[in-house]
Amino acid sequence: MNSLNNFAKTLDLYYVKLPALPKGVRNFIISLMPWLVLAFGILAVLGGIGTLGSLSNASSFAVIMGTQMYVFLAIASAVISLAQGVIELMSYSPLKAGKIRGWNLLFYCLLLGVVSSAITLNINVIISSIIWTLIGYYFLYQIKSYYR
Repeated sequence: MNSLNNFAKTLDLYYVKLPALPKGVRNFIISLMPWLVLAFGILAVLGGIGTLGSLSNASSFAVIMGTQMYVFLAIASAVISLAQGVIELMSYSPLKAGKIRGWNLLFYCLLLGVVSSAITLNINVIISSIIWTLIGYYFLYQIKSYYR
């Protein structure tokens, strides 16, 4: 966890140079953030469980067809999605209370998204995931000072 915090501090050195969002926008994001992570966390958990259930049925056919690697990658992606959902649900209370722990959990979710994209082994997916993660971190960085 310490190396991830160092990574966040390194990113902060670059993001401090970017233009800041207006205070009203930051306050809006902070008021909406706990409810967004609650909703998306529930959806991610349900989606992960549903995908794992579907893939358990498809895995026997995949072995017969010789495509078990695709099913393995899909299962790994579903497990990561499930983990992201659980982490988002864990971040709800700390975000609502204004604790930095909630912000840190959202940062870890962003990084898990990149890991999930990396296992697809598709360069376009990986690059777009990195770009969206950097954009997402911009918004997280903008509200970081509100959490203690």
